[in-house]
Amino acid sequence: MSAVTVLGATGSVGASTLDVLARHPERYKVFALTAHDAADALLDLCRRHQPRFAVLSGVSEEKDLRKKFKDAGTELLFGIAALEQVAADSGCDVVMAAIVGAAGLPPTLAAARAGKRVLLANKEALVMAGPLFMRAAREGKAEVLPVDSEHNAVFQCLGGTQAIRKIILTASGGPFRTVPIEKLHGVTPDQACAHPNWVMGRKISVDSATMMNKGLEVIEARWLFDVEPERIEVLIHPQSIVHSMVEYADGSVIAQLSNPDMRVPIAHVLGFPERIASGAQRLDLANLKNLSFEAPDEQRFPCLRLAYTALRAGGTAPAALNAANEIAVEAFLGRRLPFTAIPGVIEDTLAATRPAAATDLSVVLAADAEARRLSAQRVERLLGRAA
Repeated sequence: MSAVTVLGATGSVGASTLDVLARHPERYKVFALTAHDAADALLDLCRRHQPRFAVLSGVSEEKDLRKKFKDAGTELLFGIAALEQVAADSGCDVVMAAIVGAAGLPPTLAAARAGKRVLLANKEALVMAGPLFMRAAREGKAEVLPVDSEHNAVFQCLGGTQAIRKIILTASGGPFRTVPIEKLHGVTPDQACAHPNWVMGRKISVDSATMMNKGLEVIEARWLFDVEPERIEVLIHPQSIVHSMVEYADGSVIAQLSNPDMRVPIAHVLGFPERIASGAQRLDLANLKNLSFEAPDEQRFPCLRLAYTALRAGGTAPAALNAANEIAVEAFLGRRLPFTAIPGVIEDTLAATRPAAATDLSVVLAADAEARRLSAQRVERLLGRAA
């Protein structure tokens, strides 16, 4: 029986993971669950899944909270260091890395160094520190398996051969794929978060609307599959049925298809190399009316271009890209920044930073902090002009 730690248990990927685990009680037990500050939601999960540990990384230590969790049969830990503790603990075999954003990098890196099976849903670990993370995984003898539906699809399509001509990542195009560009300035956070196919958190939903999410996935794919940026293509596929494809040297293209349900890739990496039931609805091929593909419009989706730019710059540039995006998206969700200003904040931040070699975690985190400072200043300047 495998013991599983779920980092980011109260998010959408965490919920899907716990759903799959509960379908296979003979194979898995929950070792630890973590959340930022959603104490009530985490306590409810602990009562249902009975983990040994729970972590609230964004809450100061409280005796009353500790007692509530103890009564539920779980030891409650507090603070960011506790995330790394439960990710690397010898009692844990598998780590689902599902914390959104830069906050997920340290515990995911700790799991890799400790030689865990790392189920990678936190793309920022590779965006911010791709070479560093993959080296840690090799040295720690960790097994890194991709959870993002696109990268999991590529992983399934590879089939043990490396005669790859191109990796093709698909994107839905988000809620604004056909909205006239001149109307995008006034879109609201709720409109940006109304994804046509997937149920996701607000930040990642905005990233899907700008296609920065796909840009981050391009960077992730570069390190996961050891391919040059020029051999990673993005195509818009509005139906979200073909999750990605691999083109081979002989002209063959192999695709992975399923309904848009994160339980499919989660079940794949949990059971790998076996196949286990996910609970997802089966794909009814006979009723599929259309599968269409189109190239992304750079004018509509400039964030995709910025991600390729940061990837080619290398070093800490992708960390700066990610940090600036997080600041800009946070400002948009707080109704402090228009949707169309997000890419400008990111581009200005990249122009103002000088990439350094991402030799260790401290260098990456320093670049992250500097990019956050610069992008926050840019947001304030834009607010000043608007006033």
